[in-house]
Amino acid sequence: MIRAIVAAAFGPPESFTLRQIAARPPGPGEIRAAVRFAGVSYVDILVPAGGHQFKPDLPFIPGTEFSGEVLEIGAGVAGFAPGDLVCGGNMGGIFAESVTLPAARLQKLPLHARLEEAAVLRASYLTSWYGLVERGHVAPGETVLVLGAAGAVGIAAIQIGKLFGATVIASASSAAKRAFALQHGADHALDTNAADWRAEVKALTDGRGLDIVVDPIGGEATERAFRALAYRGRHLVVGFASGSIPSLPVNLPLIKGASLVGVLAAFIERDPALSSRLRGDIMTQFAAGSLRPPVGNIYPLAQFQAAMRDVTEGKTLGRVLLDFSRTA
Repeated sequence: MIRAIVAAAFGPPESFTLRQIAARPPGPGEIRAAVRFAGVSYVDILVPAGGHQFKPDLPFIPGTEFSGEVLEIGAGVAGFAPGDLVCGGNMGGIFAESVTLPAARLQKLPLHARLEEAAVLRASYLTSWYGLVERGHVAPGETVLVLGAAGAVGIAAIQIGKLFGATVIASASSAAKRAFALQHGADHALDTNAADWRAEVKALTDGRGLDIVVDPIGGEATERAFRALAYRGRHLVVGFASGSIPSLPVNLPLIKGASLVGVLAAFIERDPALSSRLRGDIMTQFAAGSLRPPVGNIYPLAQFQAAMRDVTEGKTLGRVLLDFSRTA
């Protein structure tokens, strides 16, 4: 038997319980892995609350990404062995002491990897890499603006932009968040709420404008950032963390020759070969130390509700984790 966080009905984290459940042995093509650390993100709260487009069957175990160690391998699995360090992900089922998943959803980690960082490597870095490299075609010497720069996708975009030779401007709403973005590689940091925000962007780009905008925020920030694009700029739509889906005057892309580009997670299922290749590229850079997911507060499993409140309040800089090796 293993412990797992279970939502018996749709509701807030206060309604979730820690239960004993049976561990499922791996079937053909599957791996059972011990969960050492799991990342806690807003989607891990939104899905079991019933507020996400994905509506799981109940009871439901939340959680989307983790790091840990291979315990058992099923028939037909190659390239893994018990004891291997791995990271992995799934749309639910992760907040348990062990998980059983298709082998394709796990990656081997280098022996020197920090499991805390590896637990939060997959989702945000894959989103930002796919957006900037595959959809945005970022090139050396270009200027990238990252909205919501202190968030998980924002920090990943900063590091990936720098890796590909871009100048990165971070936009964030507080001094602490701007300092955090600079600490993780941004060249400049702007106050999202500044009245002269566009003038500052213009000054930092010598009047030329932005080549790429990474936008996980939406709301009022979207049109303002799109207007700051250079000719043939690319605005990457990642999400709507502001809670507001914006409307954009369609004459703006026409005037600027600019592109509004959707960065959709569905590519993982639609193009598994591409997803696998990008994950390999990210792991290579992670192993080399070029990509370093920032870790914030770490909670023992028994304090999962406090960890989820931390995420909901959005006060922690760096990712919130659950430590499955700590009991209290």
